[in-house]
Amino acid sequence: MSDDRTAIANLIYRYGELVDAGDFAGVGRLLADARVRDATGQLDLTGAEAIERLYVRTTRRYPDTGTPKTKHLITNLIVEIDEASASATCRSHYTVLQRTEALPLQTIIAGHYRHRLERRGSAWRIVEHVFHVDLVGDLGHHLLVDLDAARRGGA
Repeated sequence: MSDDRTAIANLIYRYGELVDAGDFAGVGRLLADARVRDATGQLDLTGAEAIERLYVRTTRRYPDTGTPKTKHLITNLIVEIDEASASATCRSHYTVLQRTEALPLQTIIAGHYRHRLERRGSAWRIVEHVFHVDLVGDLGHHLLVDLDAARRGGA
């Protein structure tokens, strides 16, 4: 079970790593089996290609690095495994830092994730990725769309 907890935590951490690297195709592959939703119910999609397109459409990548110049800090993981059903849940918090030439280092957003996972063979897969936005700072250097407009379906 300890190995399962580590494997699950690594999947959650990998998500932040891929976003910070600007690897949106990798995000799509990581979440290919997942239903991706926001807590407001405005966003609800599935499939690697759709997930990749979402990140390409909404998240700024800077030409000099090809990245969003962010650091996702994912903490406070609470993993609960149901061995009988080969499923698990994970709750965690995220804090995203950003620094660009025009923006001093700061927290731009914080919230929490809710994940459902299934073990398929010997590997765990994320089958639901829900993000909750709790605190919003200056997202103008991170997002290509207005967060409120995106939630309303306008972007």
